[in-house]
Amino acid sequence: MNQTKKAVVLCSGGLDSTTVLAMAGNQGYELYSLSFFYGQRHAVELRAADKVAAAMGVKRHLVTRVDLKPIGGSALTDEIALPKARNEAHMAEAIPVTYVPARNTIFLSYALAWAEVLEAWDIFIGVNAVDYSGYPDCRPEYIQAFETMANLATKTAVEGKGRFQIHTPLIDLSKAQIILTGTALGVDYGMTHSCYDPSPRGLACGSCDSCILRKNGFAVADIPDPTPYGER
Repeated sequence: MNQTKKAVVLCSGGLDSTTVLAMAGNQGYELYSLSFFYGQRHAVELRAADKVAAAMGVKRHLVTRVDLKPIGGSALTDEIALPKARNEAHMAEAIPVTYVPARNTIFLSYALAWAEVLEAWDIFIGVNAVDYSGYPDCRPEYIQAFETMANLATKTAVEGKGRFQIHTPLIDLSKAQIILTGTALGVDYGMTHSCYDPSPRGLACGSCDSCILRKNGFAVADIPDPTPYGER
């Protein structure tokens, strides 16, 4: 008797993770999406994640809390100025201040715990080593190391019930390629949110690194950008 394949997908409500969710669904997985309130500047992305989960028919969408704000060290969780109006070359010069210390390790650990309970052997994360080459926890070698650890640290894997695999289908894609992939799968990017510094009404600022990469991606893909920007 064939069992339904289950996948835990980390979902921020952004462009990349929404594309990954669509890709996992297209591969026939029963979807379990996981989002975090981690002390970030705003909750707009979590409202977007709720919309994405509902639109994509996930089996369960779990939002959990892990407060990284007291730790700080990032422009997303601390009183550190966000860089604005930078070009992509400037973004890649050093690890950006929007890097959140150990965030992907923490998120993947939660995903692994849930996956073990669900007996879901596949975990999807939308890391990308092209646009965000400065983030150390978006590199292939990091993902490979975490996968090795996951299979050493879990009861189900040690008992031989299965082997966890961390899927990173976007890791070598440009933002334009990601958008083209999602568009081909029917993703409505109008329900996603990428901005680091939205207005009180949830409008994207249009000038943070994430907004610029998103705008450039739609331009290169030659697809209209559905994002509501505050500057408009």
